[in-house]
Amino acid sequence: MWLHRLCGAILLCFSCYSLAVSTRLSAADDLQAQLDSAKAGDTIVLTKGIYQGNFVVNKAIHLIGETGAVIDALGEGHALLLKSSHISIKNLEIVNWGNNLTEQHSGIYSDQKAEQLMIANNHLKGDGFGIWLQKGQHVQVLNNVIVGNKALRSADRGNGIQLSNVQHVLVKGNDVSYTRDGLYIISSQDNVLENNTLHDLRYGVHYMYSHDNKVLNNNAYNTRAGYALMSSRNLVIQGNRTTNSEDYGLLMNFITSSDILNNHISNVWTKPENKVLGRDGKGFFVYNSAYNNIVDNVVDTTEIGIHLTAGSEHTQVYGNSFINNPTQVKYVSNKKQEWSHDSRGNYWSNYLGWDMNNDGVGDVAFEPNDGIDKLVWQYPEMKMLMDSPSVLTLRWVQRQFPVLKPAGVKDSYPLMRTPHSPHVIKSQSDIKDKQHD
Repeated sequence: MWLHRLCGAILLCFSCYSLAVSTRLSAADDLQAQLDSAKAGDTIVLTKGIYQGNFVVNKAIHLIGETGAVIDALGEGHALLLKSSHISIKNLEIVNWGNNLTEQHSGIYSDQKAEQLMIANNHLKGDGFGIWLQKGQHVQVLNNVIVGNKALRSADRGNGIQLSNVQHVLVKGNDVSYTRDGLYIISSQDNVLENNTLHDLRYGVHYMYSHDNKVLNNNAYNTRAGYALMSSRNLVIQGNRTTNSEDYGLLMNFITSSDILNNHISNVWTKPENKVLGRDGKGFFVYNSAYNNIVDNVVDTTEIGIHLTAGSEHTQVYGNSFINNPTQVKYVSNKKQEWSHDSRGNYWSNYLGWDMNNDGVGDVAFEPNDGIDKLVWQYPEMKMLMDSPSVLTLRWVQRQFPVLKPAGVKDSYPLMRTPHSPHVIKSQSDIKDKQHD
């Protein structure tokens, strides 16, 4: 009996979609009336023109724009409000939606537990949120361009793409700029962010209270932080790039059981006009995060290569290349940490040891910090005394009497050569140079 009913439902659904029609509209037509009268599976094609207003899509339809088709929300509310599953929004230009962030005004907005949405190849420009997805699952957001209003303060802009309490969402190939954060993910699971370009933002990617997500092969530049990961677990952050960040390349705040692999961080430097005591650009900033793997990353030309503090322990750190960072490591803790795994450590551009047996591993352990460094971190005013005879004497005493040296990071198997090929490092420099041009 149940099989008979299932077959009947499938036939009914097939019948509905087999009768689907395609309708072409002009800007003189009543778009909302057509959206209301459409049947499931219908396609509405918008020809060139400006379609003014706030439109509600409450049927499982395909809304597609031809070149020059513009939806203008006239500065109010959502431009497109999606209230059904199985909706496609493609090839539209969407502009001038509302700027009330409390009301979550967005270019495209959905909070209906919708499934099987497709939002692709659209160009959005406005003050509020670009695309807001909430409570849905099995959604694809592909190849959209989202531009915020750079005349507004960063805090007054919406995020480019916001995922809230969603599952199985693929965000791929999008270009987001001049919003607050590029991709903001909160309370969401099993999503993939891949091959997006994120620039001129506060944070490129911002995670909050989410788990089992993947961030793959994205490129962030001209940000305060390329990737800000907070209060989340079981993340895979792999193959991403970030350059020209002012505060952090990759920030980890209460991140657990996550893999940070093969990412490239370069040129994290606080601007001179924003420089204050204690504010330094950090390649990695690891705060209250434990049981993670930080492996095979490149950290190149940052004020501090990696800064760990507030109980950030039980983390594997190996196979990384720390290059041209004035301070390679800032480690604020009283516990020892070994940064190597299976006799493989990290590459440090300032390592001065030797390799007598030519096995590619330094014969002397690398210990980036001593007690003087910790004093400077506690009392930054000491920097003016760094080359004084008294400080140099203290450093000499610590070397002669290791028992006086405080606990810190030790790499027992430092690599003599970077495991990353020269063209990979050079490609980062090329990207950085182009962004300065």
